[in-house]
Amino acid sequence: MKLILTQEVSGLGSPGDIVEVKDGYGRNFLVPRGFAIRWTKGGERTVESIKAARSTREVRDLDHAQEVKAKLEGTTFNLPVRAGEGGRLFGAVTVGDIASAITQAGAEVDKRKIIVGNPIKSLGTHQVTVKVHDDVDATVNLNVVPA
Repeated sequence: MKLILTQEVSGLGSPGDIVEVKDGYGRNFLVPRGFAIRWTKGGERTVESIKAARSTREVRDLDHAQEVKAKLEGTTFNLPVRAGEGGRLFGAVTVGDIASAITQAGAEVDKRKIIVGNPIKSLGTHQVTVKVHDDVDATVNLNVVPA
């Protein structure tokens, strides 16, 4: 089955890529979840619009990616959360929470580019990885504080 990816799928491709996958994977997983659309001859225009939108969102080049990395790594971001006795959180910190804390501090980060190793379920300082560019990863210090 030939599909056009609309979102990043790890191990498969980026938005706008045309991929060939098994029928069941495309029909039962990728298309219903909105990760891909069926390829058609008219879909070439869709590919171009997806790639244009992706290029406006992405970091332009490696030099700019290094600047963004330096800005992210040079700052500790505070994230206020609800916590109970002993510093345990009610739930876990999500990538959306992390992205909004980074955005409020003045840096723009897409939540799909944030990688959290183990779930953050306690107060204190934690480190998360932000994939700034294909070749550049930034390690961000996150200070989880009680709200």
